[in-house]
Amino acid sequence: MDTYYHIARAGEGQYREKMSRFLAFAMPVADAADARDRIKEYQNAYHDARHVCWAYMLGPDMADWQLNDNGEPSGTAGKPILGQIRSHGVTDVLVVVVRYFGGIKLGTSGLITAYREAACLALDEAGRKEMHRMTEVRVEVPYISLDGVMRIIKESDTEIVEQSFDMVCALRLLMRADHSAELLGKMGKTEGVTITLGAG
Repeated sequence: MDTYYHIARAGEGQYREKMSRFLAFAMPVADAADARDRIKEYQNAYHDARHVCWAYMLGPDMADWQLNDNGEPSGTAGKPILGQIRSHGVTDVLVVVVRYFGGIKLGTSGLITAYREAACLALDEAGRKEMHRMTEVRVEVPYISLDGVMRIIKESDTEIVEQSFDMVCALRLLMRADHSAELLGKMGKTEGVTITLGAG
């Protein structure tokens, strides 16, 4: 799919169950290293908590993920957090749930419910925004034909990343992958245009 979703903003949520408090935080992350750095920040900030559990999802295909129960029984924390990320259909996101133990054990099903609900609250608050896979293209066009190409660019949501103007003008463009065939087809009909996929 060329369309995928990020969270629109950072979100927080709080869930209480039998005196235990679950503080949840959803945030955008760029990659695994960024996620690990953010996890360390929360572990340091909430060092007095019993558990700091988390899960993250990366990439448009939602294929790269990690989770951690941080001392809770296996499958009772990280898995339900990740399940909520999948359920909300978002990627490039980290959800951290901090548990302050209230003295009463919740049992396996109670823990799963609590971590799931806390993560859900944070992700609901974060919302989501539509993203698109992008294709990078290098276009060389004679100056005399530049107006026609620029018109095609302006009529689409294509971004000009770099440009140089001479007798032959060079443009580096970023365009939606699902629109690229149509746009490049239009540009290709312009006199003297050379198109190279990638940075060129």
